[in-house]
Amino acid sequence: MKTPLIRRRPPGEPQALPASLSPVLRRVYAARGLRDPAQLALELKHLLPPDRLLGIDAAAALLAAAIRDGKRIVIAGDYDADGATACAVATLGLKALGAASVGYVVPNRFTMGYGLSPPLVDLALAAGAELLVTVDNGIASLAGIDHANSLGLPVVVTDHHLAGPELPAAAAIVNPNQPGCPFPSKHLAGVGVMFYVLLALRARLRSEGAFGSGNGPNLADLLDLVALGTVADVVKLDYNNRVLVQQGLNRIRAGRARPGLMALLEAAGRTPERINASDLGFVLGPRLNAAGRLDDMRRGIECLLAPDRDSALPIAQELDKLNRERRGIEAQMRDDALALVAESDDIGVTVHEPDWHEGVVGLVASRVKDALHRPVIAFARAQERGMLKGSGRSIPGLHLRDALAAIDAQYPGLITRFGGHAMAAGLTLPEEGLAAFRTVFDAQCRAMLDDDALAQVIDSDGELRGPEFSIATAVEIESAGPWGQGFPEPRFDGQFDIVDLRPVGKDGNHVRYRLQGPAGVINAVHFNGAETAVEDGRVRVVYQLAINRWQDRETLELRVDRVERA
Repeated sequence: MKTPLIRRRPPGEPQALPASLSPVLRRVYAARGLRDPAQLALELKHLLPPDRLLGIDAAAALLAAAIRDGKRIVIAGDYDADGATACAVATLGLKALGAASVGYVVPNRFTMGYGLSPPLVDLALAAGAELLVTVDNGIASLAGIDHANSLGLPVVVTDHHLAGPELPAAAAIVNPNQPGCPFPSKHLAGVGVMFYVLLALRARLRSEGAFGSGNGPNLADLLDLVALGTVADVVKLDYNNRVLVQQGLNRIRAGRARPGLMALLEAAGRTPERINASDLGFVLGPRLNAAGRLDDMRRGIECLLAPDRDSALPIAQELDKLNRERRGIEAQMRDDALALVAESDDIGVTVHEPDWHEGVVGLVASRVKDALHRPVIAFARAQERGMLKGSGRSIPGLHLRDALAAIDAQYPGLITRFGGHAMAAGLTLPEEGLAAFRTVFDAQCRAMLDDDALAQVIDSDGELRGPEFSIATAVEIESAGPWGQGFPEPRFDGQFDIVDLRPVGKDGNHVRYRLQGPAGVINAVHFNGAETAVEDGRVRVVYQLAINRWQDRETLELRVDRVERA
């Protein structure tokens, strides 16, 4: 495994940003390409308007007619956090806008697979659907939508995944990534797309006089769920998504989130007042996803839809228990996978064990990808006899869905089905095709990646000077976000002398350092850093500036990403 290169981000042009910001934050923002001070304003009024989303008028018209005619609307969800939050947003939003009857169906991950399949259409019809609305799926569901059409069931697709060469014959499609859509932000999550559809629907109903002299319900009440789904789906936090996430965080911090979301925080031992985007991705998202990975995502959706704490908390505690179970399964599978690739020189990495859990292979692919800095696809046996289901994660420089499309074009029939994004994708193939797929996936990755892309890099925002090591700087960074994919939380690097260190944690996997640096002695913690610990001498450290809050005391500390001898 190669030693990562620590690379300092280009400084940008901080002079364009307000002098009221600290020099540290001005440098950080500029390094992320933020030049326009207007992009520091994250109020709702700055959201892009819905009308540039192709197909949104048709979707709003169909939904408005269904509400007016008292038809039953059924939401076809998905089994990840984006799909679950989108399903909850659709259900709550449509009811608030006057829909008399709203239900939802979610595919069973292990028997139906992803998307709007013909069996899921049948399930929706059995639930009384007269209009079917997909969330976070549908753009690739040609067979499912053809089946719905044959039964006289109109389908509105709301999705954000990349479209294939053929679009489904839906009654309306809203997807910023469909061909010809002029919407400037291509990074909306599925939950964000559904929120926009609700905005357009409210505007249409308002124009039809549905709310009398009023404006209709306040859809901003749904932004806590929009923020959770957006961050959990690891979409790029462009300006529009940062507005959505910041407004959702504001509602959570003020105690105005859905009871189910607050219950998930309670089950995780977190308080809402200081929640940040990282907590959405690493605390709430995994607990919600655990239902879809190990059990049934309907439990997660029920939690989000719960009307009060008493009904939400038992479900949240159940999801917390499932998440602990998921962590144990994942740890064993990760160790197995790393052992399998220990001697491999593949550029495109394929891993499989017969007894792996189908719901956890995506997490394993992510862990191996992080360790090797290579595109990775992990496979498990599918419920369908003789088939494997794979989940992949990629690195910058390789568009994973495009790589699978190229393989599918060169070797027809090798892959049964596939879909996804640049950085994550899923696929199904026959067990007997695994060896051939391993070979061609490696070859495809070698063709698409050069040496620069394969170099593992840790980006840094440079050194901090002595006075910049302060709680005030840490608070400003903490409050400045939201940080996330495409707008990463600041990391710095510098040289320190080790005063002492000690292992901490139940298994001694973490390391707590005391470091002598530009501002004197400072505490630092390196989670899961035992294997790479340096015991003495001068070291170069990549870190985040953080605040350790304990028993009403606040102290500055470094959260270490990497430590190496200077």
